[in-house]
Amino acid sequence: MKNIKSMTVVARPLVAAMALAGLAAIALSGCGEATGKAAEAPAGAGGPPISAAAVVEKTIIETQEFSGRLEAIEQVQIRPRVGGFITAINFKPGSQVKKGDVLFVIDPRPFQAEANRAEAAANSARAKADLAKVELVRAEKLLADKAIAQREYDASASGYKQLDADARAAQAQYEAAKLNLSYTQVTSPINGRVSKAEITLGNLVDASAVLTSVVSLDQIYASFDGDEDTYLRVGAAAHQGKPATVKIGLANETGFPHEGKLEFVDNQLDVRSGSVRMRATLANKDGILVPGLFARVQLEGSTGAKAAVLINDRAVNTDQNRKFVFVVDKDNKAEYRPVILGQQIDGLRVVRDGLKPGEKIVVNGLQRVKPGSPLTPTVVPMDSDPLAANVAKKEEKVAVAKTGTSKE
Repeated sequence: MKNIKSMTVVARPLVAAMALAGLAAIALSGCGEATGKAAEAPAGAGGPPISAAAVVEKTIIETQEFSGRLEAIEQVQIRPRVGGFITAINFKPGSQVKKGDVLFVIDPRPFQAEANRAEAAANSARAKADLAKVELVRAEKLLADKAIAQREYDASASGYKQLDADARAAQAQYEAAKLNLSYTQVTSPINGRVSKAEITLGNLVDASAVLTSVVSLDQIYASFDGDEDTYLRVGAAAHQGKPATVKIGLANETGFPHEGKLEFVDNQLDVRSGSVRMRATLANKDGILVPGLFARVQLEGSTGAKAAVLINDRAVNTDQNRKFVFVVDKDNKAEYRPVILGQQIDGLRVVRDGLKPGEKIVVNGLQRVKPGSPLTPTVVPMDSDPLAANVAKKEEKVAVAKTGTSKE
């Protein structure tokens, strides 16, 4: 009996070992089948999942935006041309004035007296010159009758010329006196808005004093600095008399409600900053645009509306100073493609060179893409956000798990 029990004890480990060996064989067989299925799978199935979108083509008007300042087309410092005491100020600070309006009056009495004296001197000199002319006519007749010598006639002619010159000099002095008298009324040389008076009544002024200033308002400049690309795009057309359209908006305005034309493009670029000075002219009938204000400037291209290729900024990578995207080719492989980018319009970036309409590019999952690597693309619209869509799906799944209901 003892021998039978010992044999039973030995048999149990053998059965367990055989069972383990059978399980291992089944597992190895399953692995072999899985390996065979993987070998039969298509080559692209192993690529990383990415989101791809077709390149969009739209008709756009290409614009660029800059920061600038408003400048007056005409700006004048009002200074007196003669010295004297201020006796009248005929404007309100900040009011609009017209060309020829009298702004200040300088005491005219000394200048009136000088004009009267000069007028009298001119009349006296002219009377002497007229008498000399009559005597010269008489001397001509006497010389013809040989009643006087040639020397006497020459003396009469010379005396008349001298007195005539004195009369003209006196007349010039009188004209200058009248001009100085007119300068006692200081007028505005342009239409515009006047500043405050820098001099009050009773002050003695001379030609170095600044009385006030006037700036024009019916039209105004918007000056800004454009880059080299802007100069190449619109500079030649502006020099040929085909100015581009410029729109501006003030700091408290939405969009660009004021429209004008590019009036000036400088003849050279600043080599230190790589920029060129530009200036637009805008109408300002309501006087809202004031010199010195900050302005947001939008510059349109001189070619007008044109077809353009647009992509999402998420698709763009940077390789040192070069921009590039990954194009999904017909074999679902990644193709490295350098691109030249333009401005942003309606949330998409203009591509000036490097892509064609309809080509599919990677817009999400760029960190998993290498040039030439296989991809597993999911096509999405160019203006969609795959990351936001995934977040929305996760949130919906969580809501379904909590409530047991789906939006679908």
